[in-house]
Formats: sequence, structure tokens, C-alpha cells
Amino acid sequence: MTNPREIDYYPPGPVAAQFLRSNAFLCGIRGPIGSGKSTASVMKILQHARMQPENKQGVRCSRYAIIRNTYPELKTTTMATWHQWMPKNIGRWVNQGPPTHHIINDGIDMEVWFVALDTPEDVKKVLSMELTAVWVNEARETPKAIVDGLTGRVGRFKPSVDEPNLWPYLPQIIMDTNSPDTDHWWYVLAENDRTTEANRQIIDSMHEAEVELRSLGLLGANQPLFEFFAQPSAESKQAENMKNLVPGYYQRVRAGKGEDWIKVYVKSEYGFVKEGRAVYPEYVDSVHCKRFDTIPELPIRIGLDFGLWPAAIFAQRKNNGQWRWRSEICGDGIGVYQFAEEIRRHLSDNYQGMKVMQITGDPAGDARSSTDKEERSTFQILGALGVNASPASTNDFVKRRESVARPLTRMIDGEPGLLIHPDCAIARKGMAGGYAYRRIRVSDSERYENKPNKNKYSHPCDAGQYLHLGGGEWSDMIKQPDQPYKTEEYGQAVSGVM
Repeated sequence: MTNPREIDYYPPGPVAAQFLRSNAFLCGIRGPIGSGKSTASVMKILQHARMQPENKQGVRCSRYAIIRNTYPELKTTTMATWHQWMPKNIGRWVNQGPPTHHIINDGIDMEVWFVALDTPEDVKKVLSMELTAVWVNEARETPKAIVDGLTGRVGRFKPSVDEPNLWPYLPQIIMDTNSPDTDHWWYVLAENDRTTEANRQIIDSMHEAEVELRSLGLLGANQPLFEFFAQPSAESKQAENMKNLVPGYYQRVRAGKGEDWIKVYVKSEYGFVKEGRAVYPEYVDSVHCKRFDTIPELPIRIGLDFGLWPAAIFAQRKNNGQWRWRSEICGDGIGVYQFAEEIRRHLSDNYQGMKVMQITGDPAGDARSSTDKEERSTFQILGALGVNASPASTNDFVKRRESVARPLTRMIDGEPGLLIHPDCAIARKGMAGGYAYRRIRVSDSERYENKPNKNKYSHPCDAGQYLHLGGGEWSDMIKQPDQPYKTEEYGQAVSGVM
């Protein structure tokens, strides 16, 4: 194989074929493992490059970004799939900052950038790119805010400054994924879920945008703004890509797996999967999760985690030492300014008139923010916005984990030392196994990474750890509880601001 035109590829089934033909601006495919959806996404990019307009020299120019949530997954999974079809010896492969494949051959000049979303700097880089189109690999691991930001980045690549009227053809956001849970943005869009007011606003805004864009001539008469495709269960007669899999593939992969895993990865149904080794095997949902009322006489304590999915846990600690996680905020790709506003609004809406005793966050927030013009730290920005938080006195993971594990294993007055209200839906799933150590594939041995996988479930659980550290839990590891920067401001009643 010497160029993209020589690839011998056939869609693995009718759903993948429909996905390849789709001209929707936001185009996604969901299916079981081994169903060929990632390869179909690769082919959709190569097909897209061949459809671009020719410049005066007869060359079709384009630029793409291929995105994955972490660099290890980008390297071992996404890049590996790409190089199966476009080896490094075709064109020029650069392995650093970010990895780039530049292919100039047979009238095609395409740049492909591989980008992970490990840090805020990575996210900032993605959201400043000028692209023809983008592929989001395993989209369930990507915040919707990133996908929203990408809508303004595709179709911006200018193939030629000498030809002002020559623009990329058909800007697209291409996505593939295994099935997410029913609380995920993919489910909301793909299934037209209008069960909540927030969901209705999302769906309505998408339909309104589609009508407006079509009226402006920016969408074709038969071109949808968004379109999602679902491949059949691997257990059905309609299963796709079977001819490219070894006999007994699914029988082997499902061996030893629980029904929740089989439901998502084999049957391709929406659901929640416990993957890896749970950080908190001490947690028992039937014991540690139940409804309870806020105690007006007790102050509110808050734990904060930052990053792509910033999170806050709002809790109380009874005089007998029992912790009660009452509510949560789980941001989706929001910045520190919006996060501060969400905290203030949540306090005003849910804890009006109650005192706030402690707000403790990830010590990494003491570093200067690269996104703040004044180069203030996250804690300084929060303080300026009325959220007077302090960093936890340690970021040692063992101490953090034990500060939550210890209350889980003790009984106080007939109740566990930590109760989690069902309103903390994401934290609850995290404690039940969503917050986990990733399994390392080393032959047949069961080995795991020494730090938990970062995902939507890890952030509220991390926030809970900082909450407990700030409250003095596991005091024999920490000399004294964390103190706020401005102690005189604590103890005031919440009245819309702090």
C-alpha cells in the first residue's frame, strides 16, 4: 500500500455503511467491541480527505485532529488502529508534540494531528485548532463541552491563502464509542431523551440550530445537523464485522465477565460497567447509600476537585463523627469561573441560611493557572469569586483513599461512618466501582495500575477525599485539619453569595 486510494476496505455491515455515507455535521456510531467502528471512522476520514475541493495545483488539502481522552489510550489504541491502515512509512510521521502524520500523495495533502485531553493545556490546544474535520475516538470518555467547543473548530482550515473562495468541504465531527450510561450526553442526543428540563433544552437547541442553519443555506435540504448510528448486538444474527473476527471471539471475551459488562460491550446496550479493580471495595451500596435529610444546625462542608470534570461534594459531619454526602456538582468541561458560579448557585438553591464551615480542594489548584490572564492559582481565582477554599494538606493518594475508606468500615450508633445520598448519583457510581484502577494487560495475570483511572466518576470521589482530609479525617496521618485562607469569613450564613 502506497497511498490512501489503494486501501481495500469494505464496511463490516449495513450500519457501518450508513455511518460512512452520512453527511451529518455531528456523526456518531455506537457498537460492541470488535464491531469495526473505529476502523470505519478511520475510513471516514480518508474518504473525507478525498472529497475536498482541488486547489489550482490539483491538490486536495485538509487537516484533521484525532482525539482520545488520555495519551496512553491514544497511543496504544487509537494510533495503533490508524497505523494498521496508514503505516508510518507513508508520508511523514512525527512522534512528538502532538504526534502528526503528514501525507502528501496522489493529489492528497492531509495533516492528521493526534491529541489527548490529559491536561487543561491539551484542551486549550484542541480548542484553538483550525481543522477540516475531527474524529473523537471513544467519545463516551470525552466531556460534552469539548465536543461543543469542537463545533467551532471544524471547517476553519484554509487550504490556500491564494484562493479565498476555496474552503473545506463538509465540516464534520466524527465519533465512535462503546455504549455509555443513560446519564451520558450521547444518550441524550442519540435517543432524543427529554426526561429532564436540562435534556429538553439540549434537544430543543439542537433542533432550533438545525432549522436556522438550513434556512441560511449552511445545511443541505437532506443534511441533518446530527445523526447517530447503533450497531446490533454481537449476539444477534445481524452482528457486524463477524467475518473479520476469529471464530469464537465473543464467546472468549465474555468469559468471566459480569452481566453489566456483557450488556455494554457485547450486547451494545446502554449501561454502567465496573471496570478494573474498585478503589473502594469497602463500599456496599445497600449499606452506605440511603436518603436522609440535611441537619439545619450543622454547617456545610465542601470538597473540590479540578480538571476537565471539576466536581464538588456538599456534606455534613455529625458530632458523633459520621460523614453525610448530601449533594454533588459534576461539571462537564467547565472552567474555574463557571465552576465557582455553580458552587455559589448550588449553595443558594439548596442550603440557604446554613453556615459553610470548610471548603477544601485539590492542592494542585495552588499552581498558577495557564488560562488566567493574571496567572493566579485556582484557589486565588475561586477566592476572588467568593468561594474561599483552601488546599488539602496532602495529595498523597494512600492518605486520600484511607480518609474515605476508614469511615466506610466503621459503625456509629448503628449506622455506617459514611452515608451517601442518592442525589450524589455520579459519586455513588464511582464508589460502587466506576472509580477504579485500570487493569494492565500482561499475559493472563491480573495486574493493575497503582493510580485510579481518571474519568467522570473519579472526580467527585477525589472531591470526597479532599473533603475528608479538610475535615481532619485520618488525623494521625495529618497533624491538624486544613485551615481556610480567610477563617473570619467562615461561619456566615449562605445568602446567595459567600
